[in-house]
Amino acid sequence: MTQSTGYAITALGHVAAMGGEPQLIKDIAEATGLPHPYLAKIIHTLARRGLVVTRRGVGGGVTLARAAAGITLHDVAEALDDPLLDERCMLGNAVCSDERACPAHAFWSHHRAAQVAFLRATSLADVAAFEQRQLVRSVA
Repeated sequence: MTQSTGYAITALGHVAAMGGEPQLIKDIAEATGLPHPYLAKIIHTLARRGLVVTRRGVGGGVTLARAAAGITLHDVAEALDDPLLDERCMLGNAVCSDERACPAHAFWSHHRAAQVAFLRATSLADVAAFEQRQLVRSVA
């Protein structure tokens, strides 16, 4: 997974953990330790792709476009064109398939399928639950 996708998942997990209240990008960046300018670009892309809604002005900020349970990590990776979702050869061969398999094909096909299945099965609600547990621990 790319750094952008990881940052997006962390940021959106934080937004989801805040219970639907609009969050300013600077506050998300501060709470998650992510770089503000880079996060702003990521949020802009996610807004264009329909995963978040942004509003300017008083009471504005970033909110999820739909319920956290309805947004998977796969959705986030797909919105950011993460190369993990591309079916490509681990060794960089131009043609690699079941018919013309490189030495890593069986290994990579299995592990890539497991990664994609995990991304499809894990939602931002799962990330938000993790964020809320961390928040409780830090307060205690």
